[in-house]
Amino acid sequence: MFMGSELRRGQLLDRDGMKRESARVLHSLGATFAPNDLVSSLSIAEQQLVEIARALKDNSRILVMDEPTAALRDRETERLFEVIHKLRSDGIAIIYISHRMEEVYALANRVSVLRDGQYIGSLTRDEISPDRLVQMMVGRPMQDFYEHQRQTEPGAVVLEVKNISDGRKVQPTNLTLRAGEIVGLAGLVGAGRTELSRLIFGADPKASGEVWLNGKKLEIRSPGDAIAAGIGYVPEDRKDQGLFLEMTSGKNIILNMLKQDSKVGVINWRSMGKIANDAVEDFNIRLANLEIRAMDLSGGNQQKLLLARWLAIKPRVLLLDEPTRGVDIGAKSEIYRIISDLAQQGVAILMVSSELSEVVGLSDRVLVMREGQLVGELGGSTGTTITQENIMAYATGASEVAAL
Repeated sequence: MFMGSELRRGQLLDRDGMKRESARVLHSLGATFAPNDLVSSLSIAEQQLVEIARALKDNSRILVMDEPTAALRDRETERLFEVIHKLRSDGIAIIYISHRMEEVYALANRVSVLRDGQYIGSLTRDEISPDRLVQMMVGRPMQDFYEHQRQTEPGAVVLEVKNISDGRKVQPTNLTLRAGEIVGLAGLVGAGRTELSRLIFGADPKASGEVWLNGKKLEIRSPGDAIAAGIGYVPEDRKDQGLFLEMTSGKNIILNMLKQDSKVGVINWRSMGKIANDAVEDFNIRLANLEIRAMDLSGGNQQKLLLARWLAIKPRVLLLDEPTRGVDIGAKSEIYRIISDLAQQGVAILMVSSELSEVVGLSDRVLVMREGQLVGELGGSTGTTITQENIMAYATGASEVAAL
């Protein structure tokens, strides 16, 4: 807390004074740990309290918080909100930056919106509404937010999954995807949605089951086999499982193309550069040049970078796991447009999402998982409408599902 502004008595550090002052400020924030505790031994939420305390010990009157809940659990978020309310009542002005709209609604006295680096406007608390915020943030009304306007009926069956299982978290499962169809895969956390996607892609070994593409049985033993067959997969954790953060943005885009666009081991870098540049333009990825590292991009631009890599191989099937997790509402809108455009081009899409509004807004059909099993289907020819209530009825085991 005192690094760079240490208390001194003459030429010596006033360790007792710093400990007393640290204890006072931490106590005022409701912290239960001591000044002598190592920061490395604290939880993420407790480490945030140390950062807040460091600002408050210097009698700061303005506190800027940039995505403070990104790594917090629900209970830790509630505790942070309690601290924020106390700071506000003590007269401290707080600038709170977040892409989580529910936090904005819960905390803000006033909201200012930036879009593409420009100030769009401000709303007082009485003026804040989801419709008005979305209009300011993405430049169009909320009813147009999901942009999935079906122009043609889905085509023939592209992907068939028969009795696939890992023998543990995923019970024998059957599903189909049609050309140009967006199928949402919903369920509670731990229901087996991600595990099912990884089995189809060959990222995890299957105990049983078959994957068929365009009527042909595939032997998928690894992600490489899936990629060669025309199946792409965007994982839920782009930083740990998707992107090579230290690598340039351009190289991240073309990674899946290297083998097919090289001769006798020599890569055609001019062709690769054109593919990367076209992807940046098509996906509206905001970066100064292709040499910018992936780690230096915003969450939304990182996600679009990852999507661009998979779409460069022109997949026939695309598996999306939480495609808009951790991105702002503007990037969400662009990703929804990309997904909708892909469906119109005939790509079969299986989309895992924990955001029910996203599932309802984008999906032609919805499959619901519970405890490793597919327990329900909505939309299509089922006679049941796709609603958040019906999804939760299947996900929680309730018996009432409303008909159309």
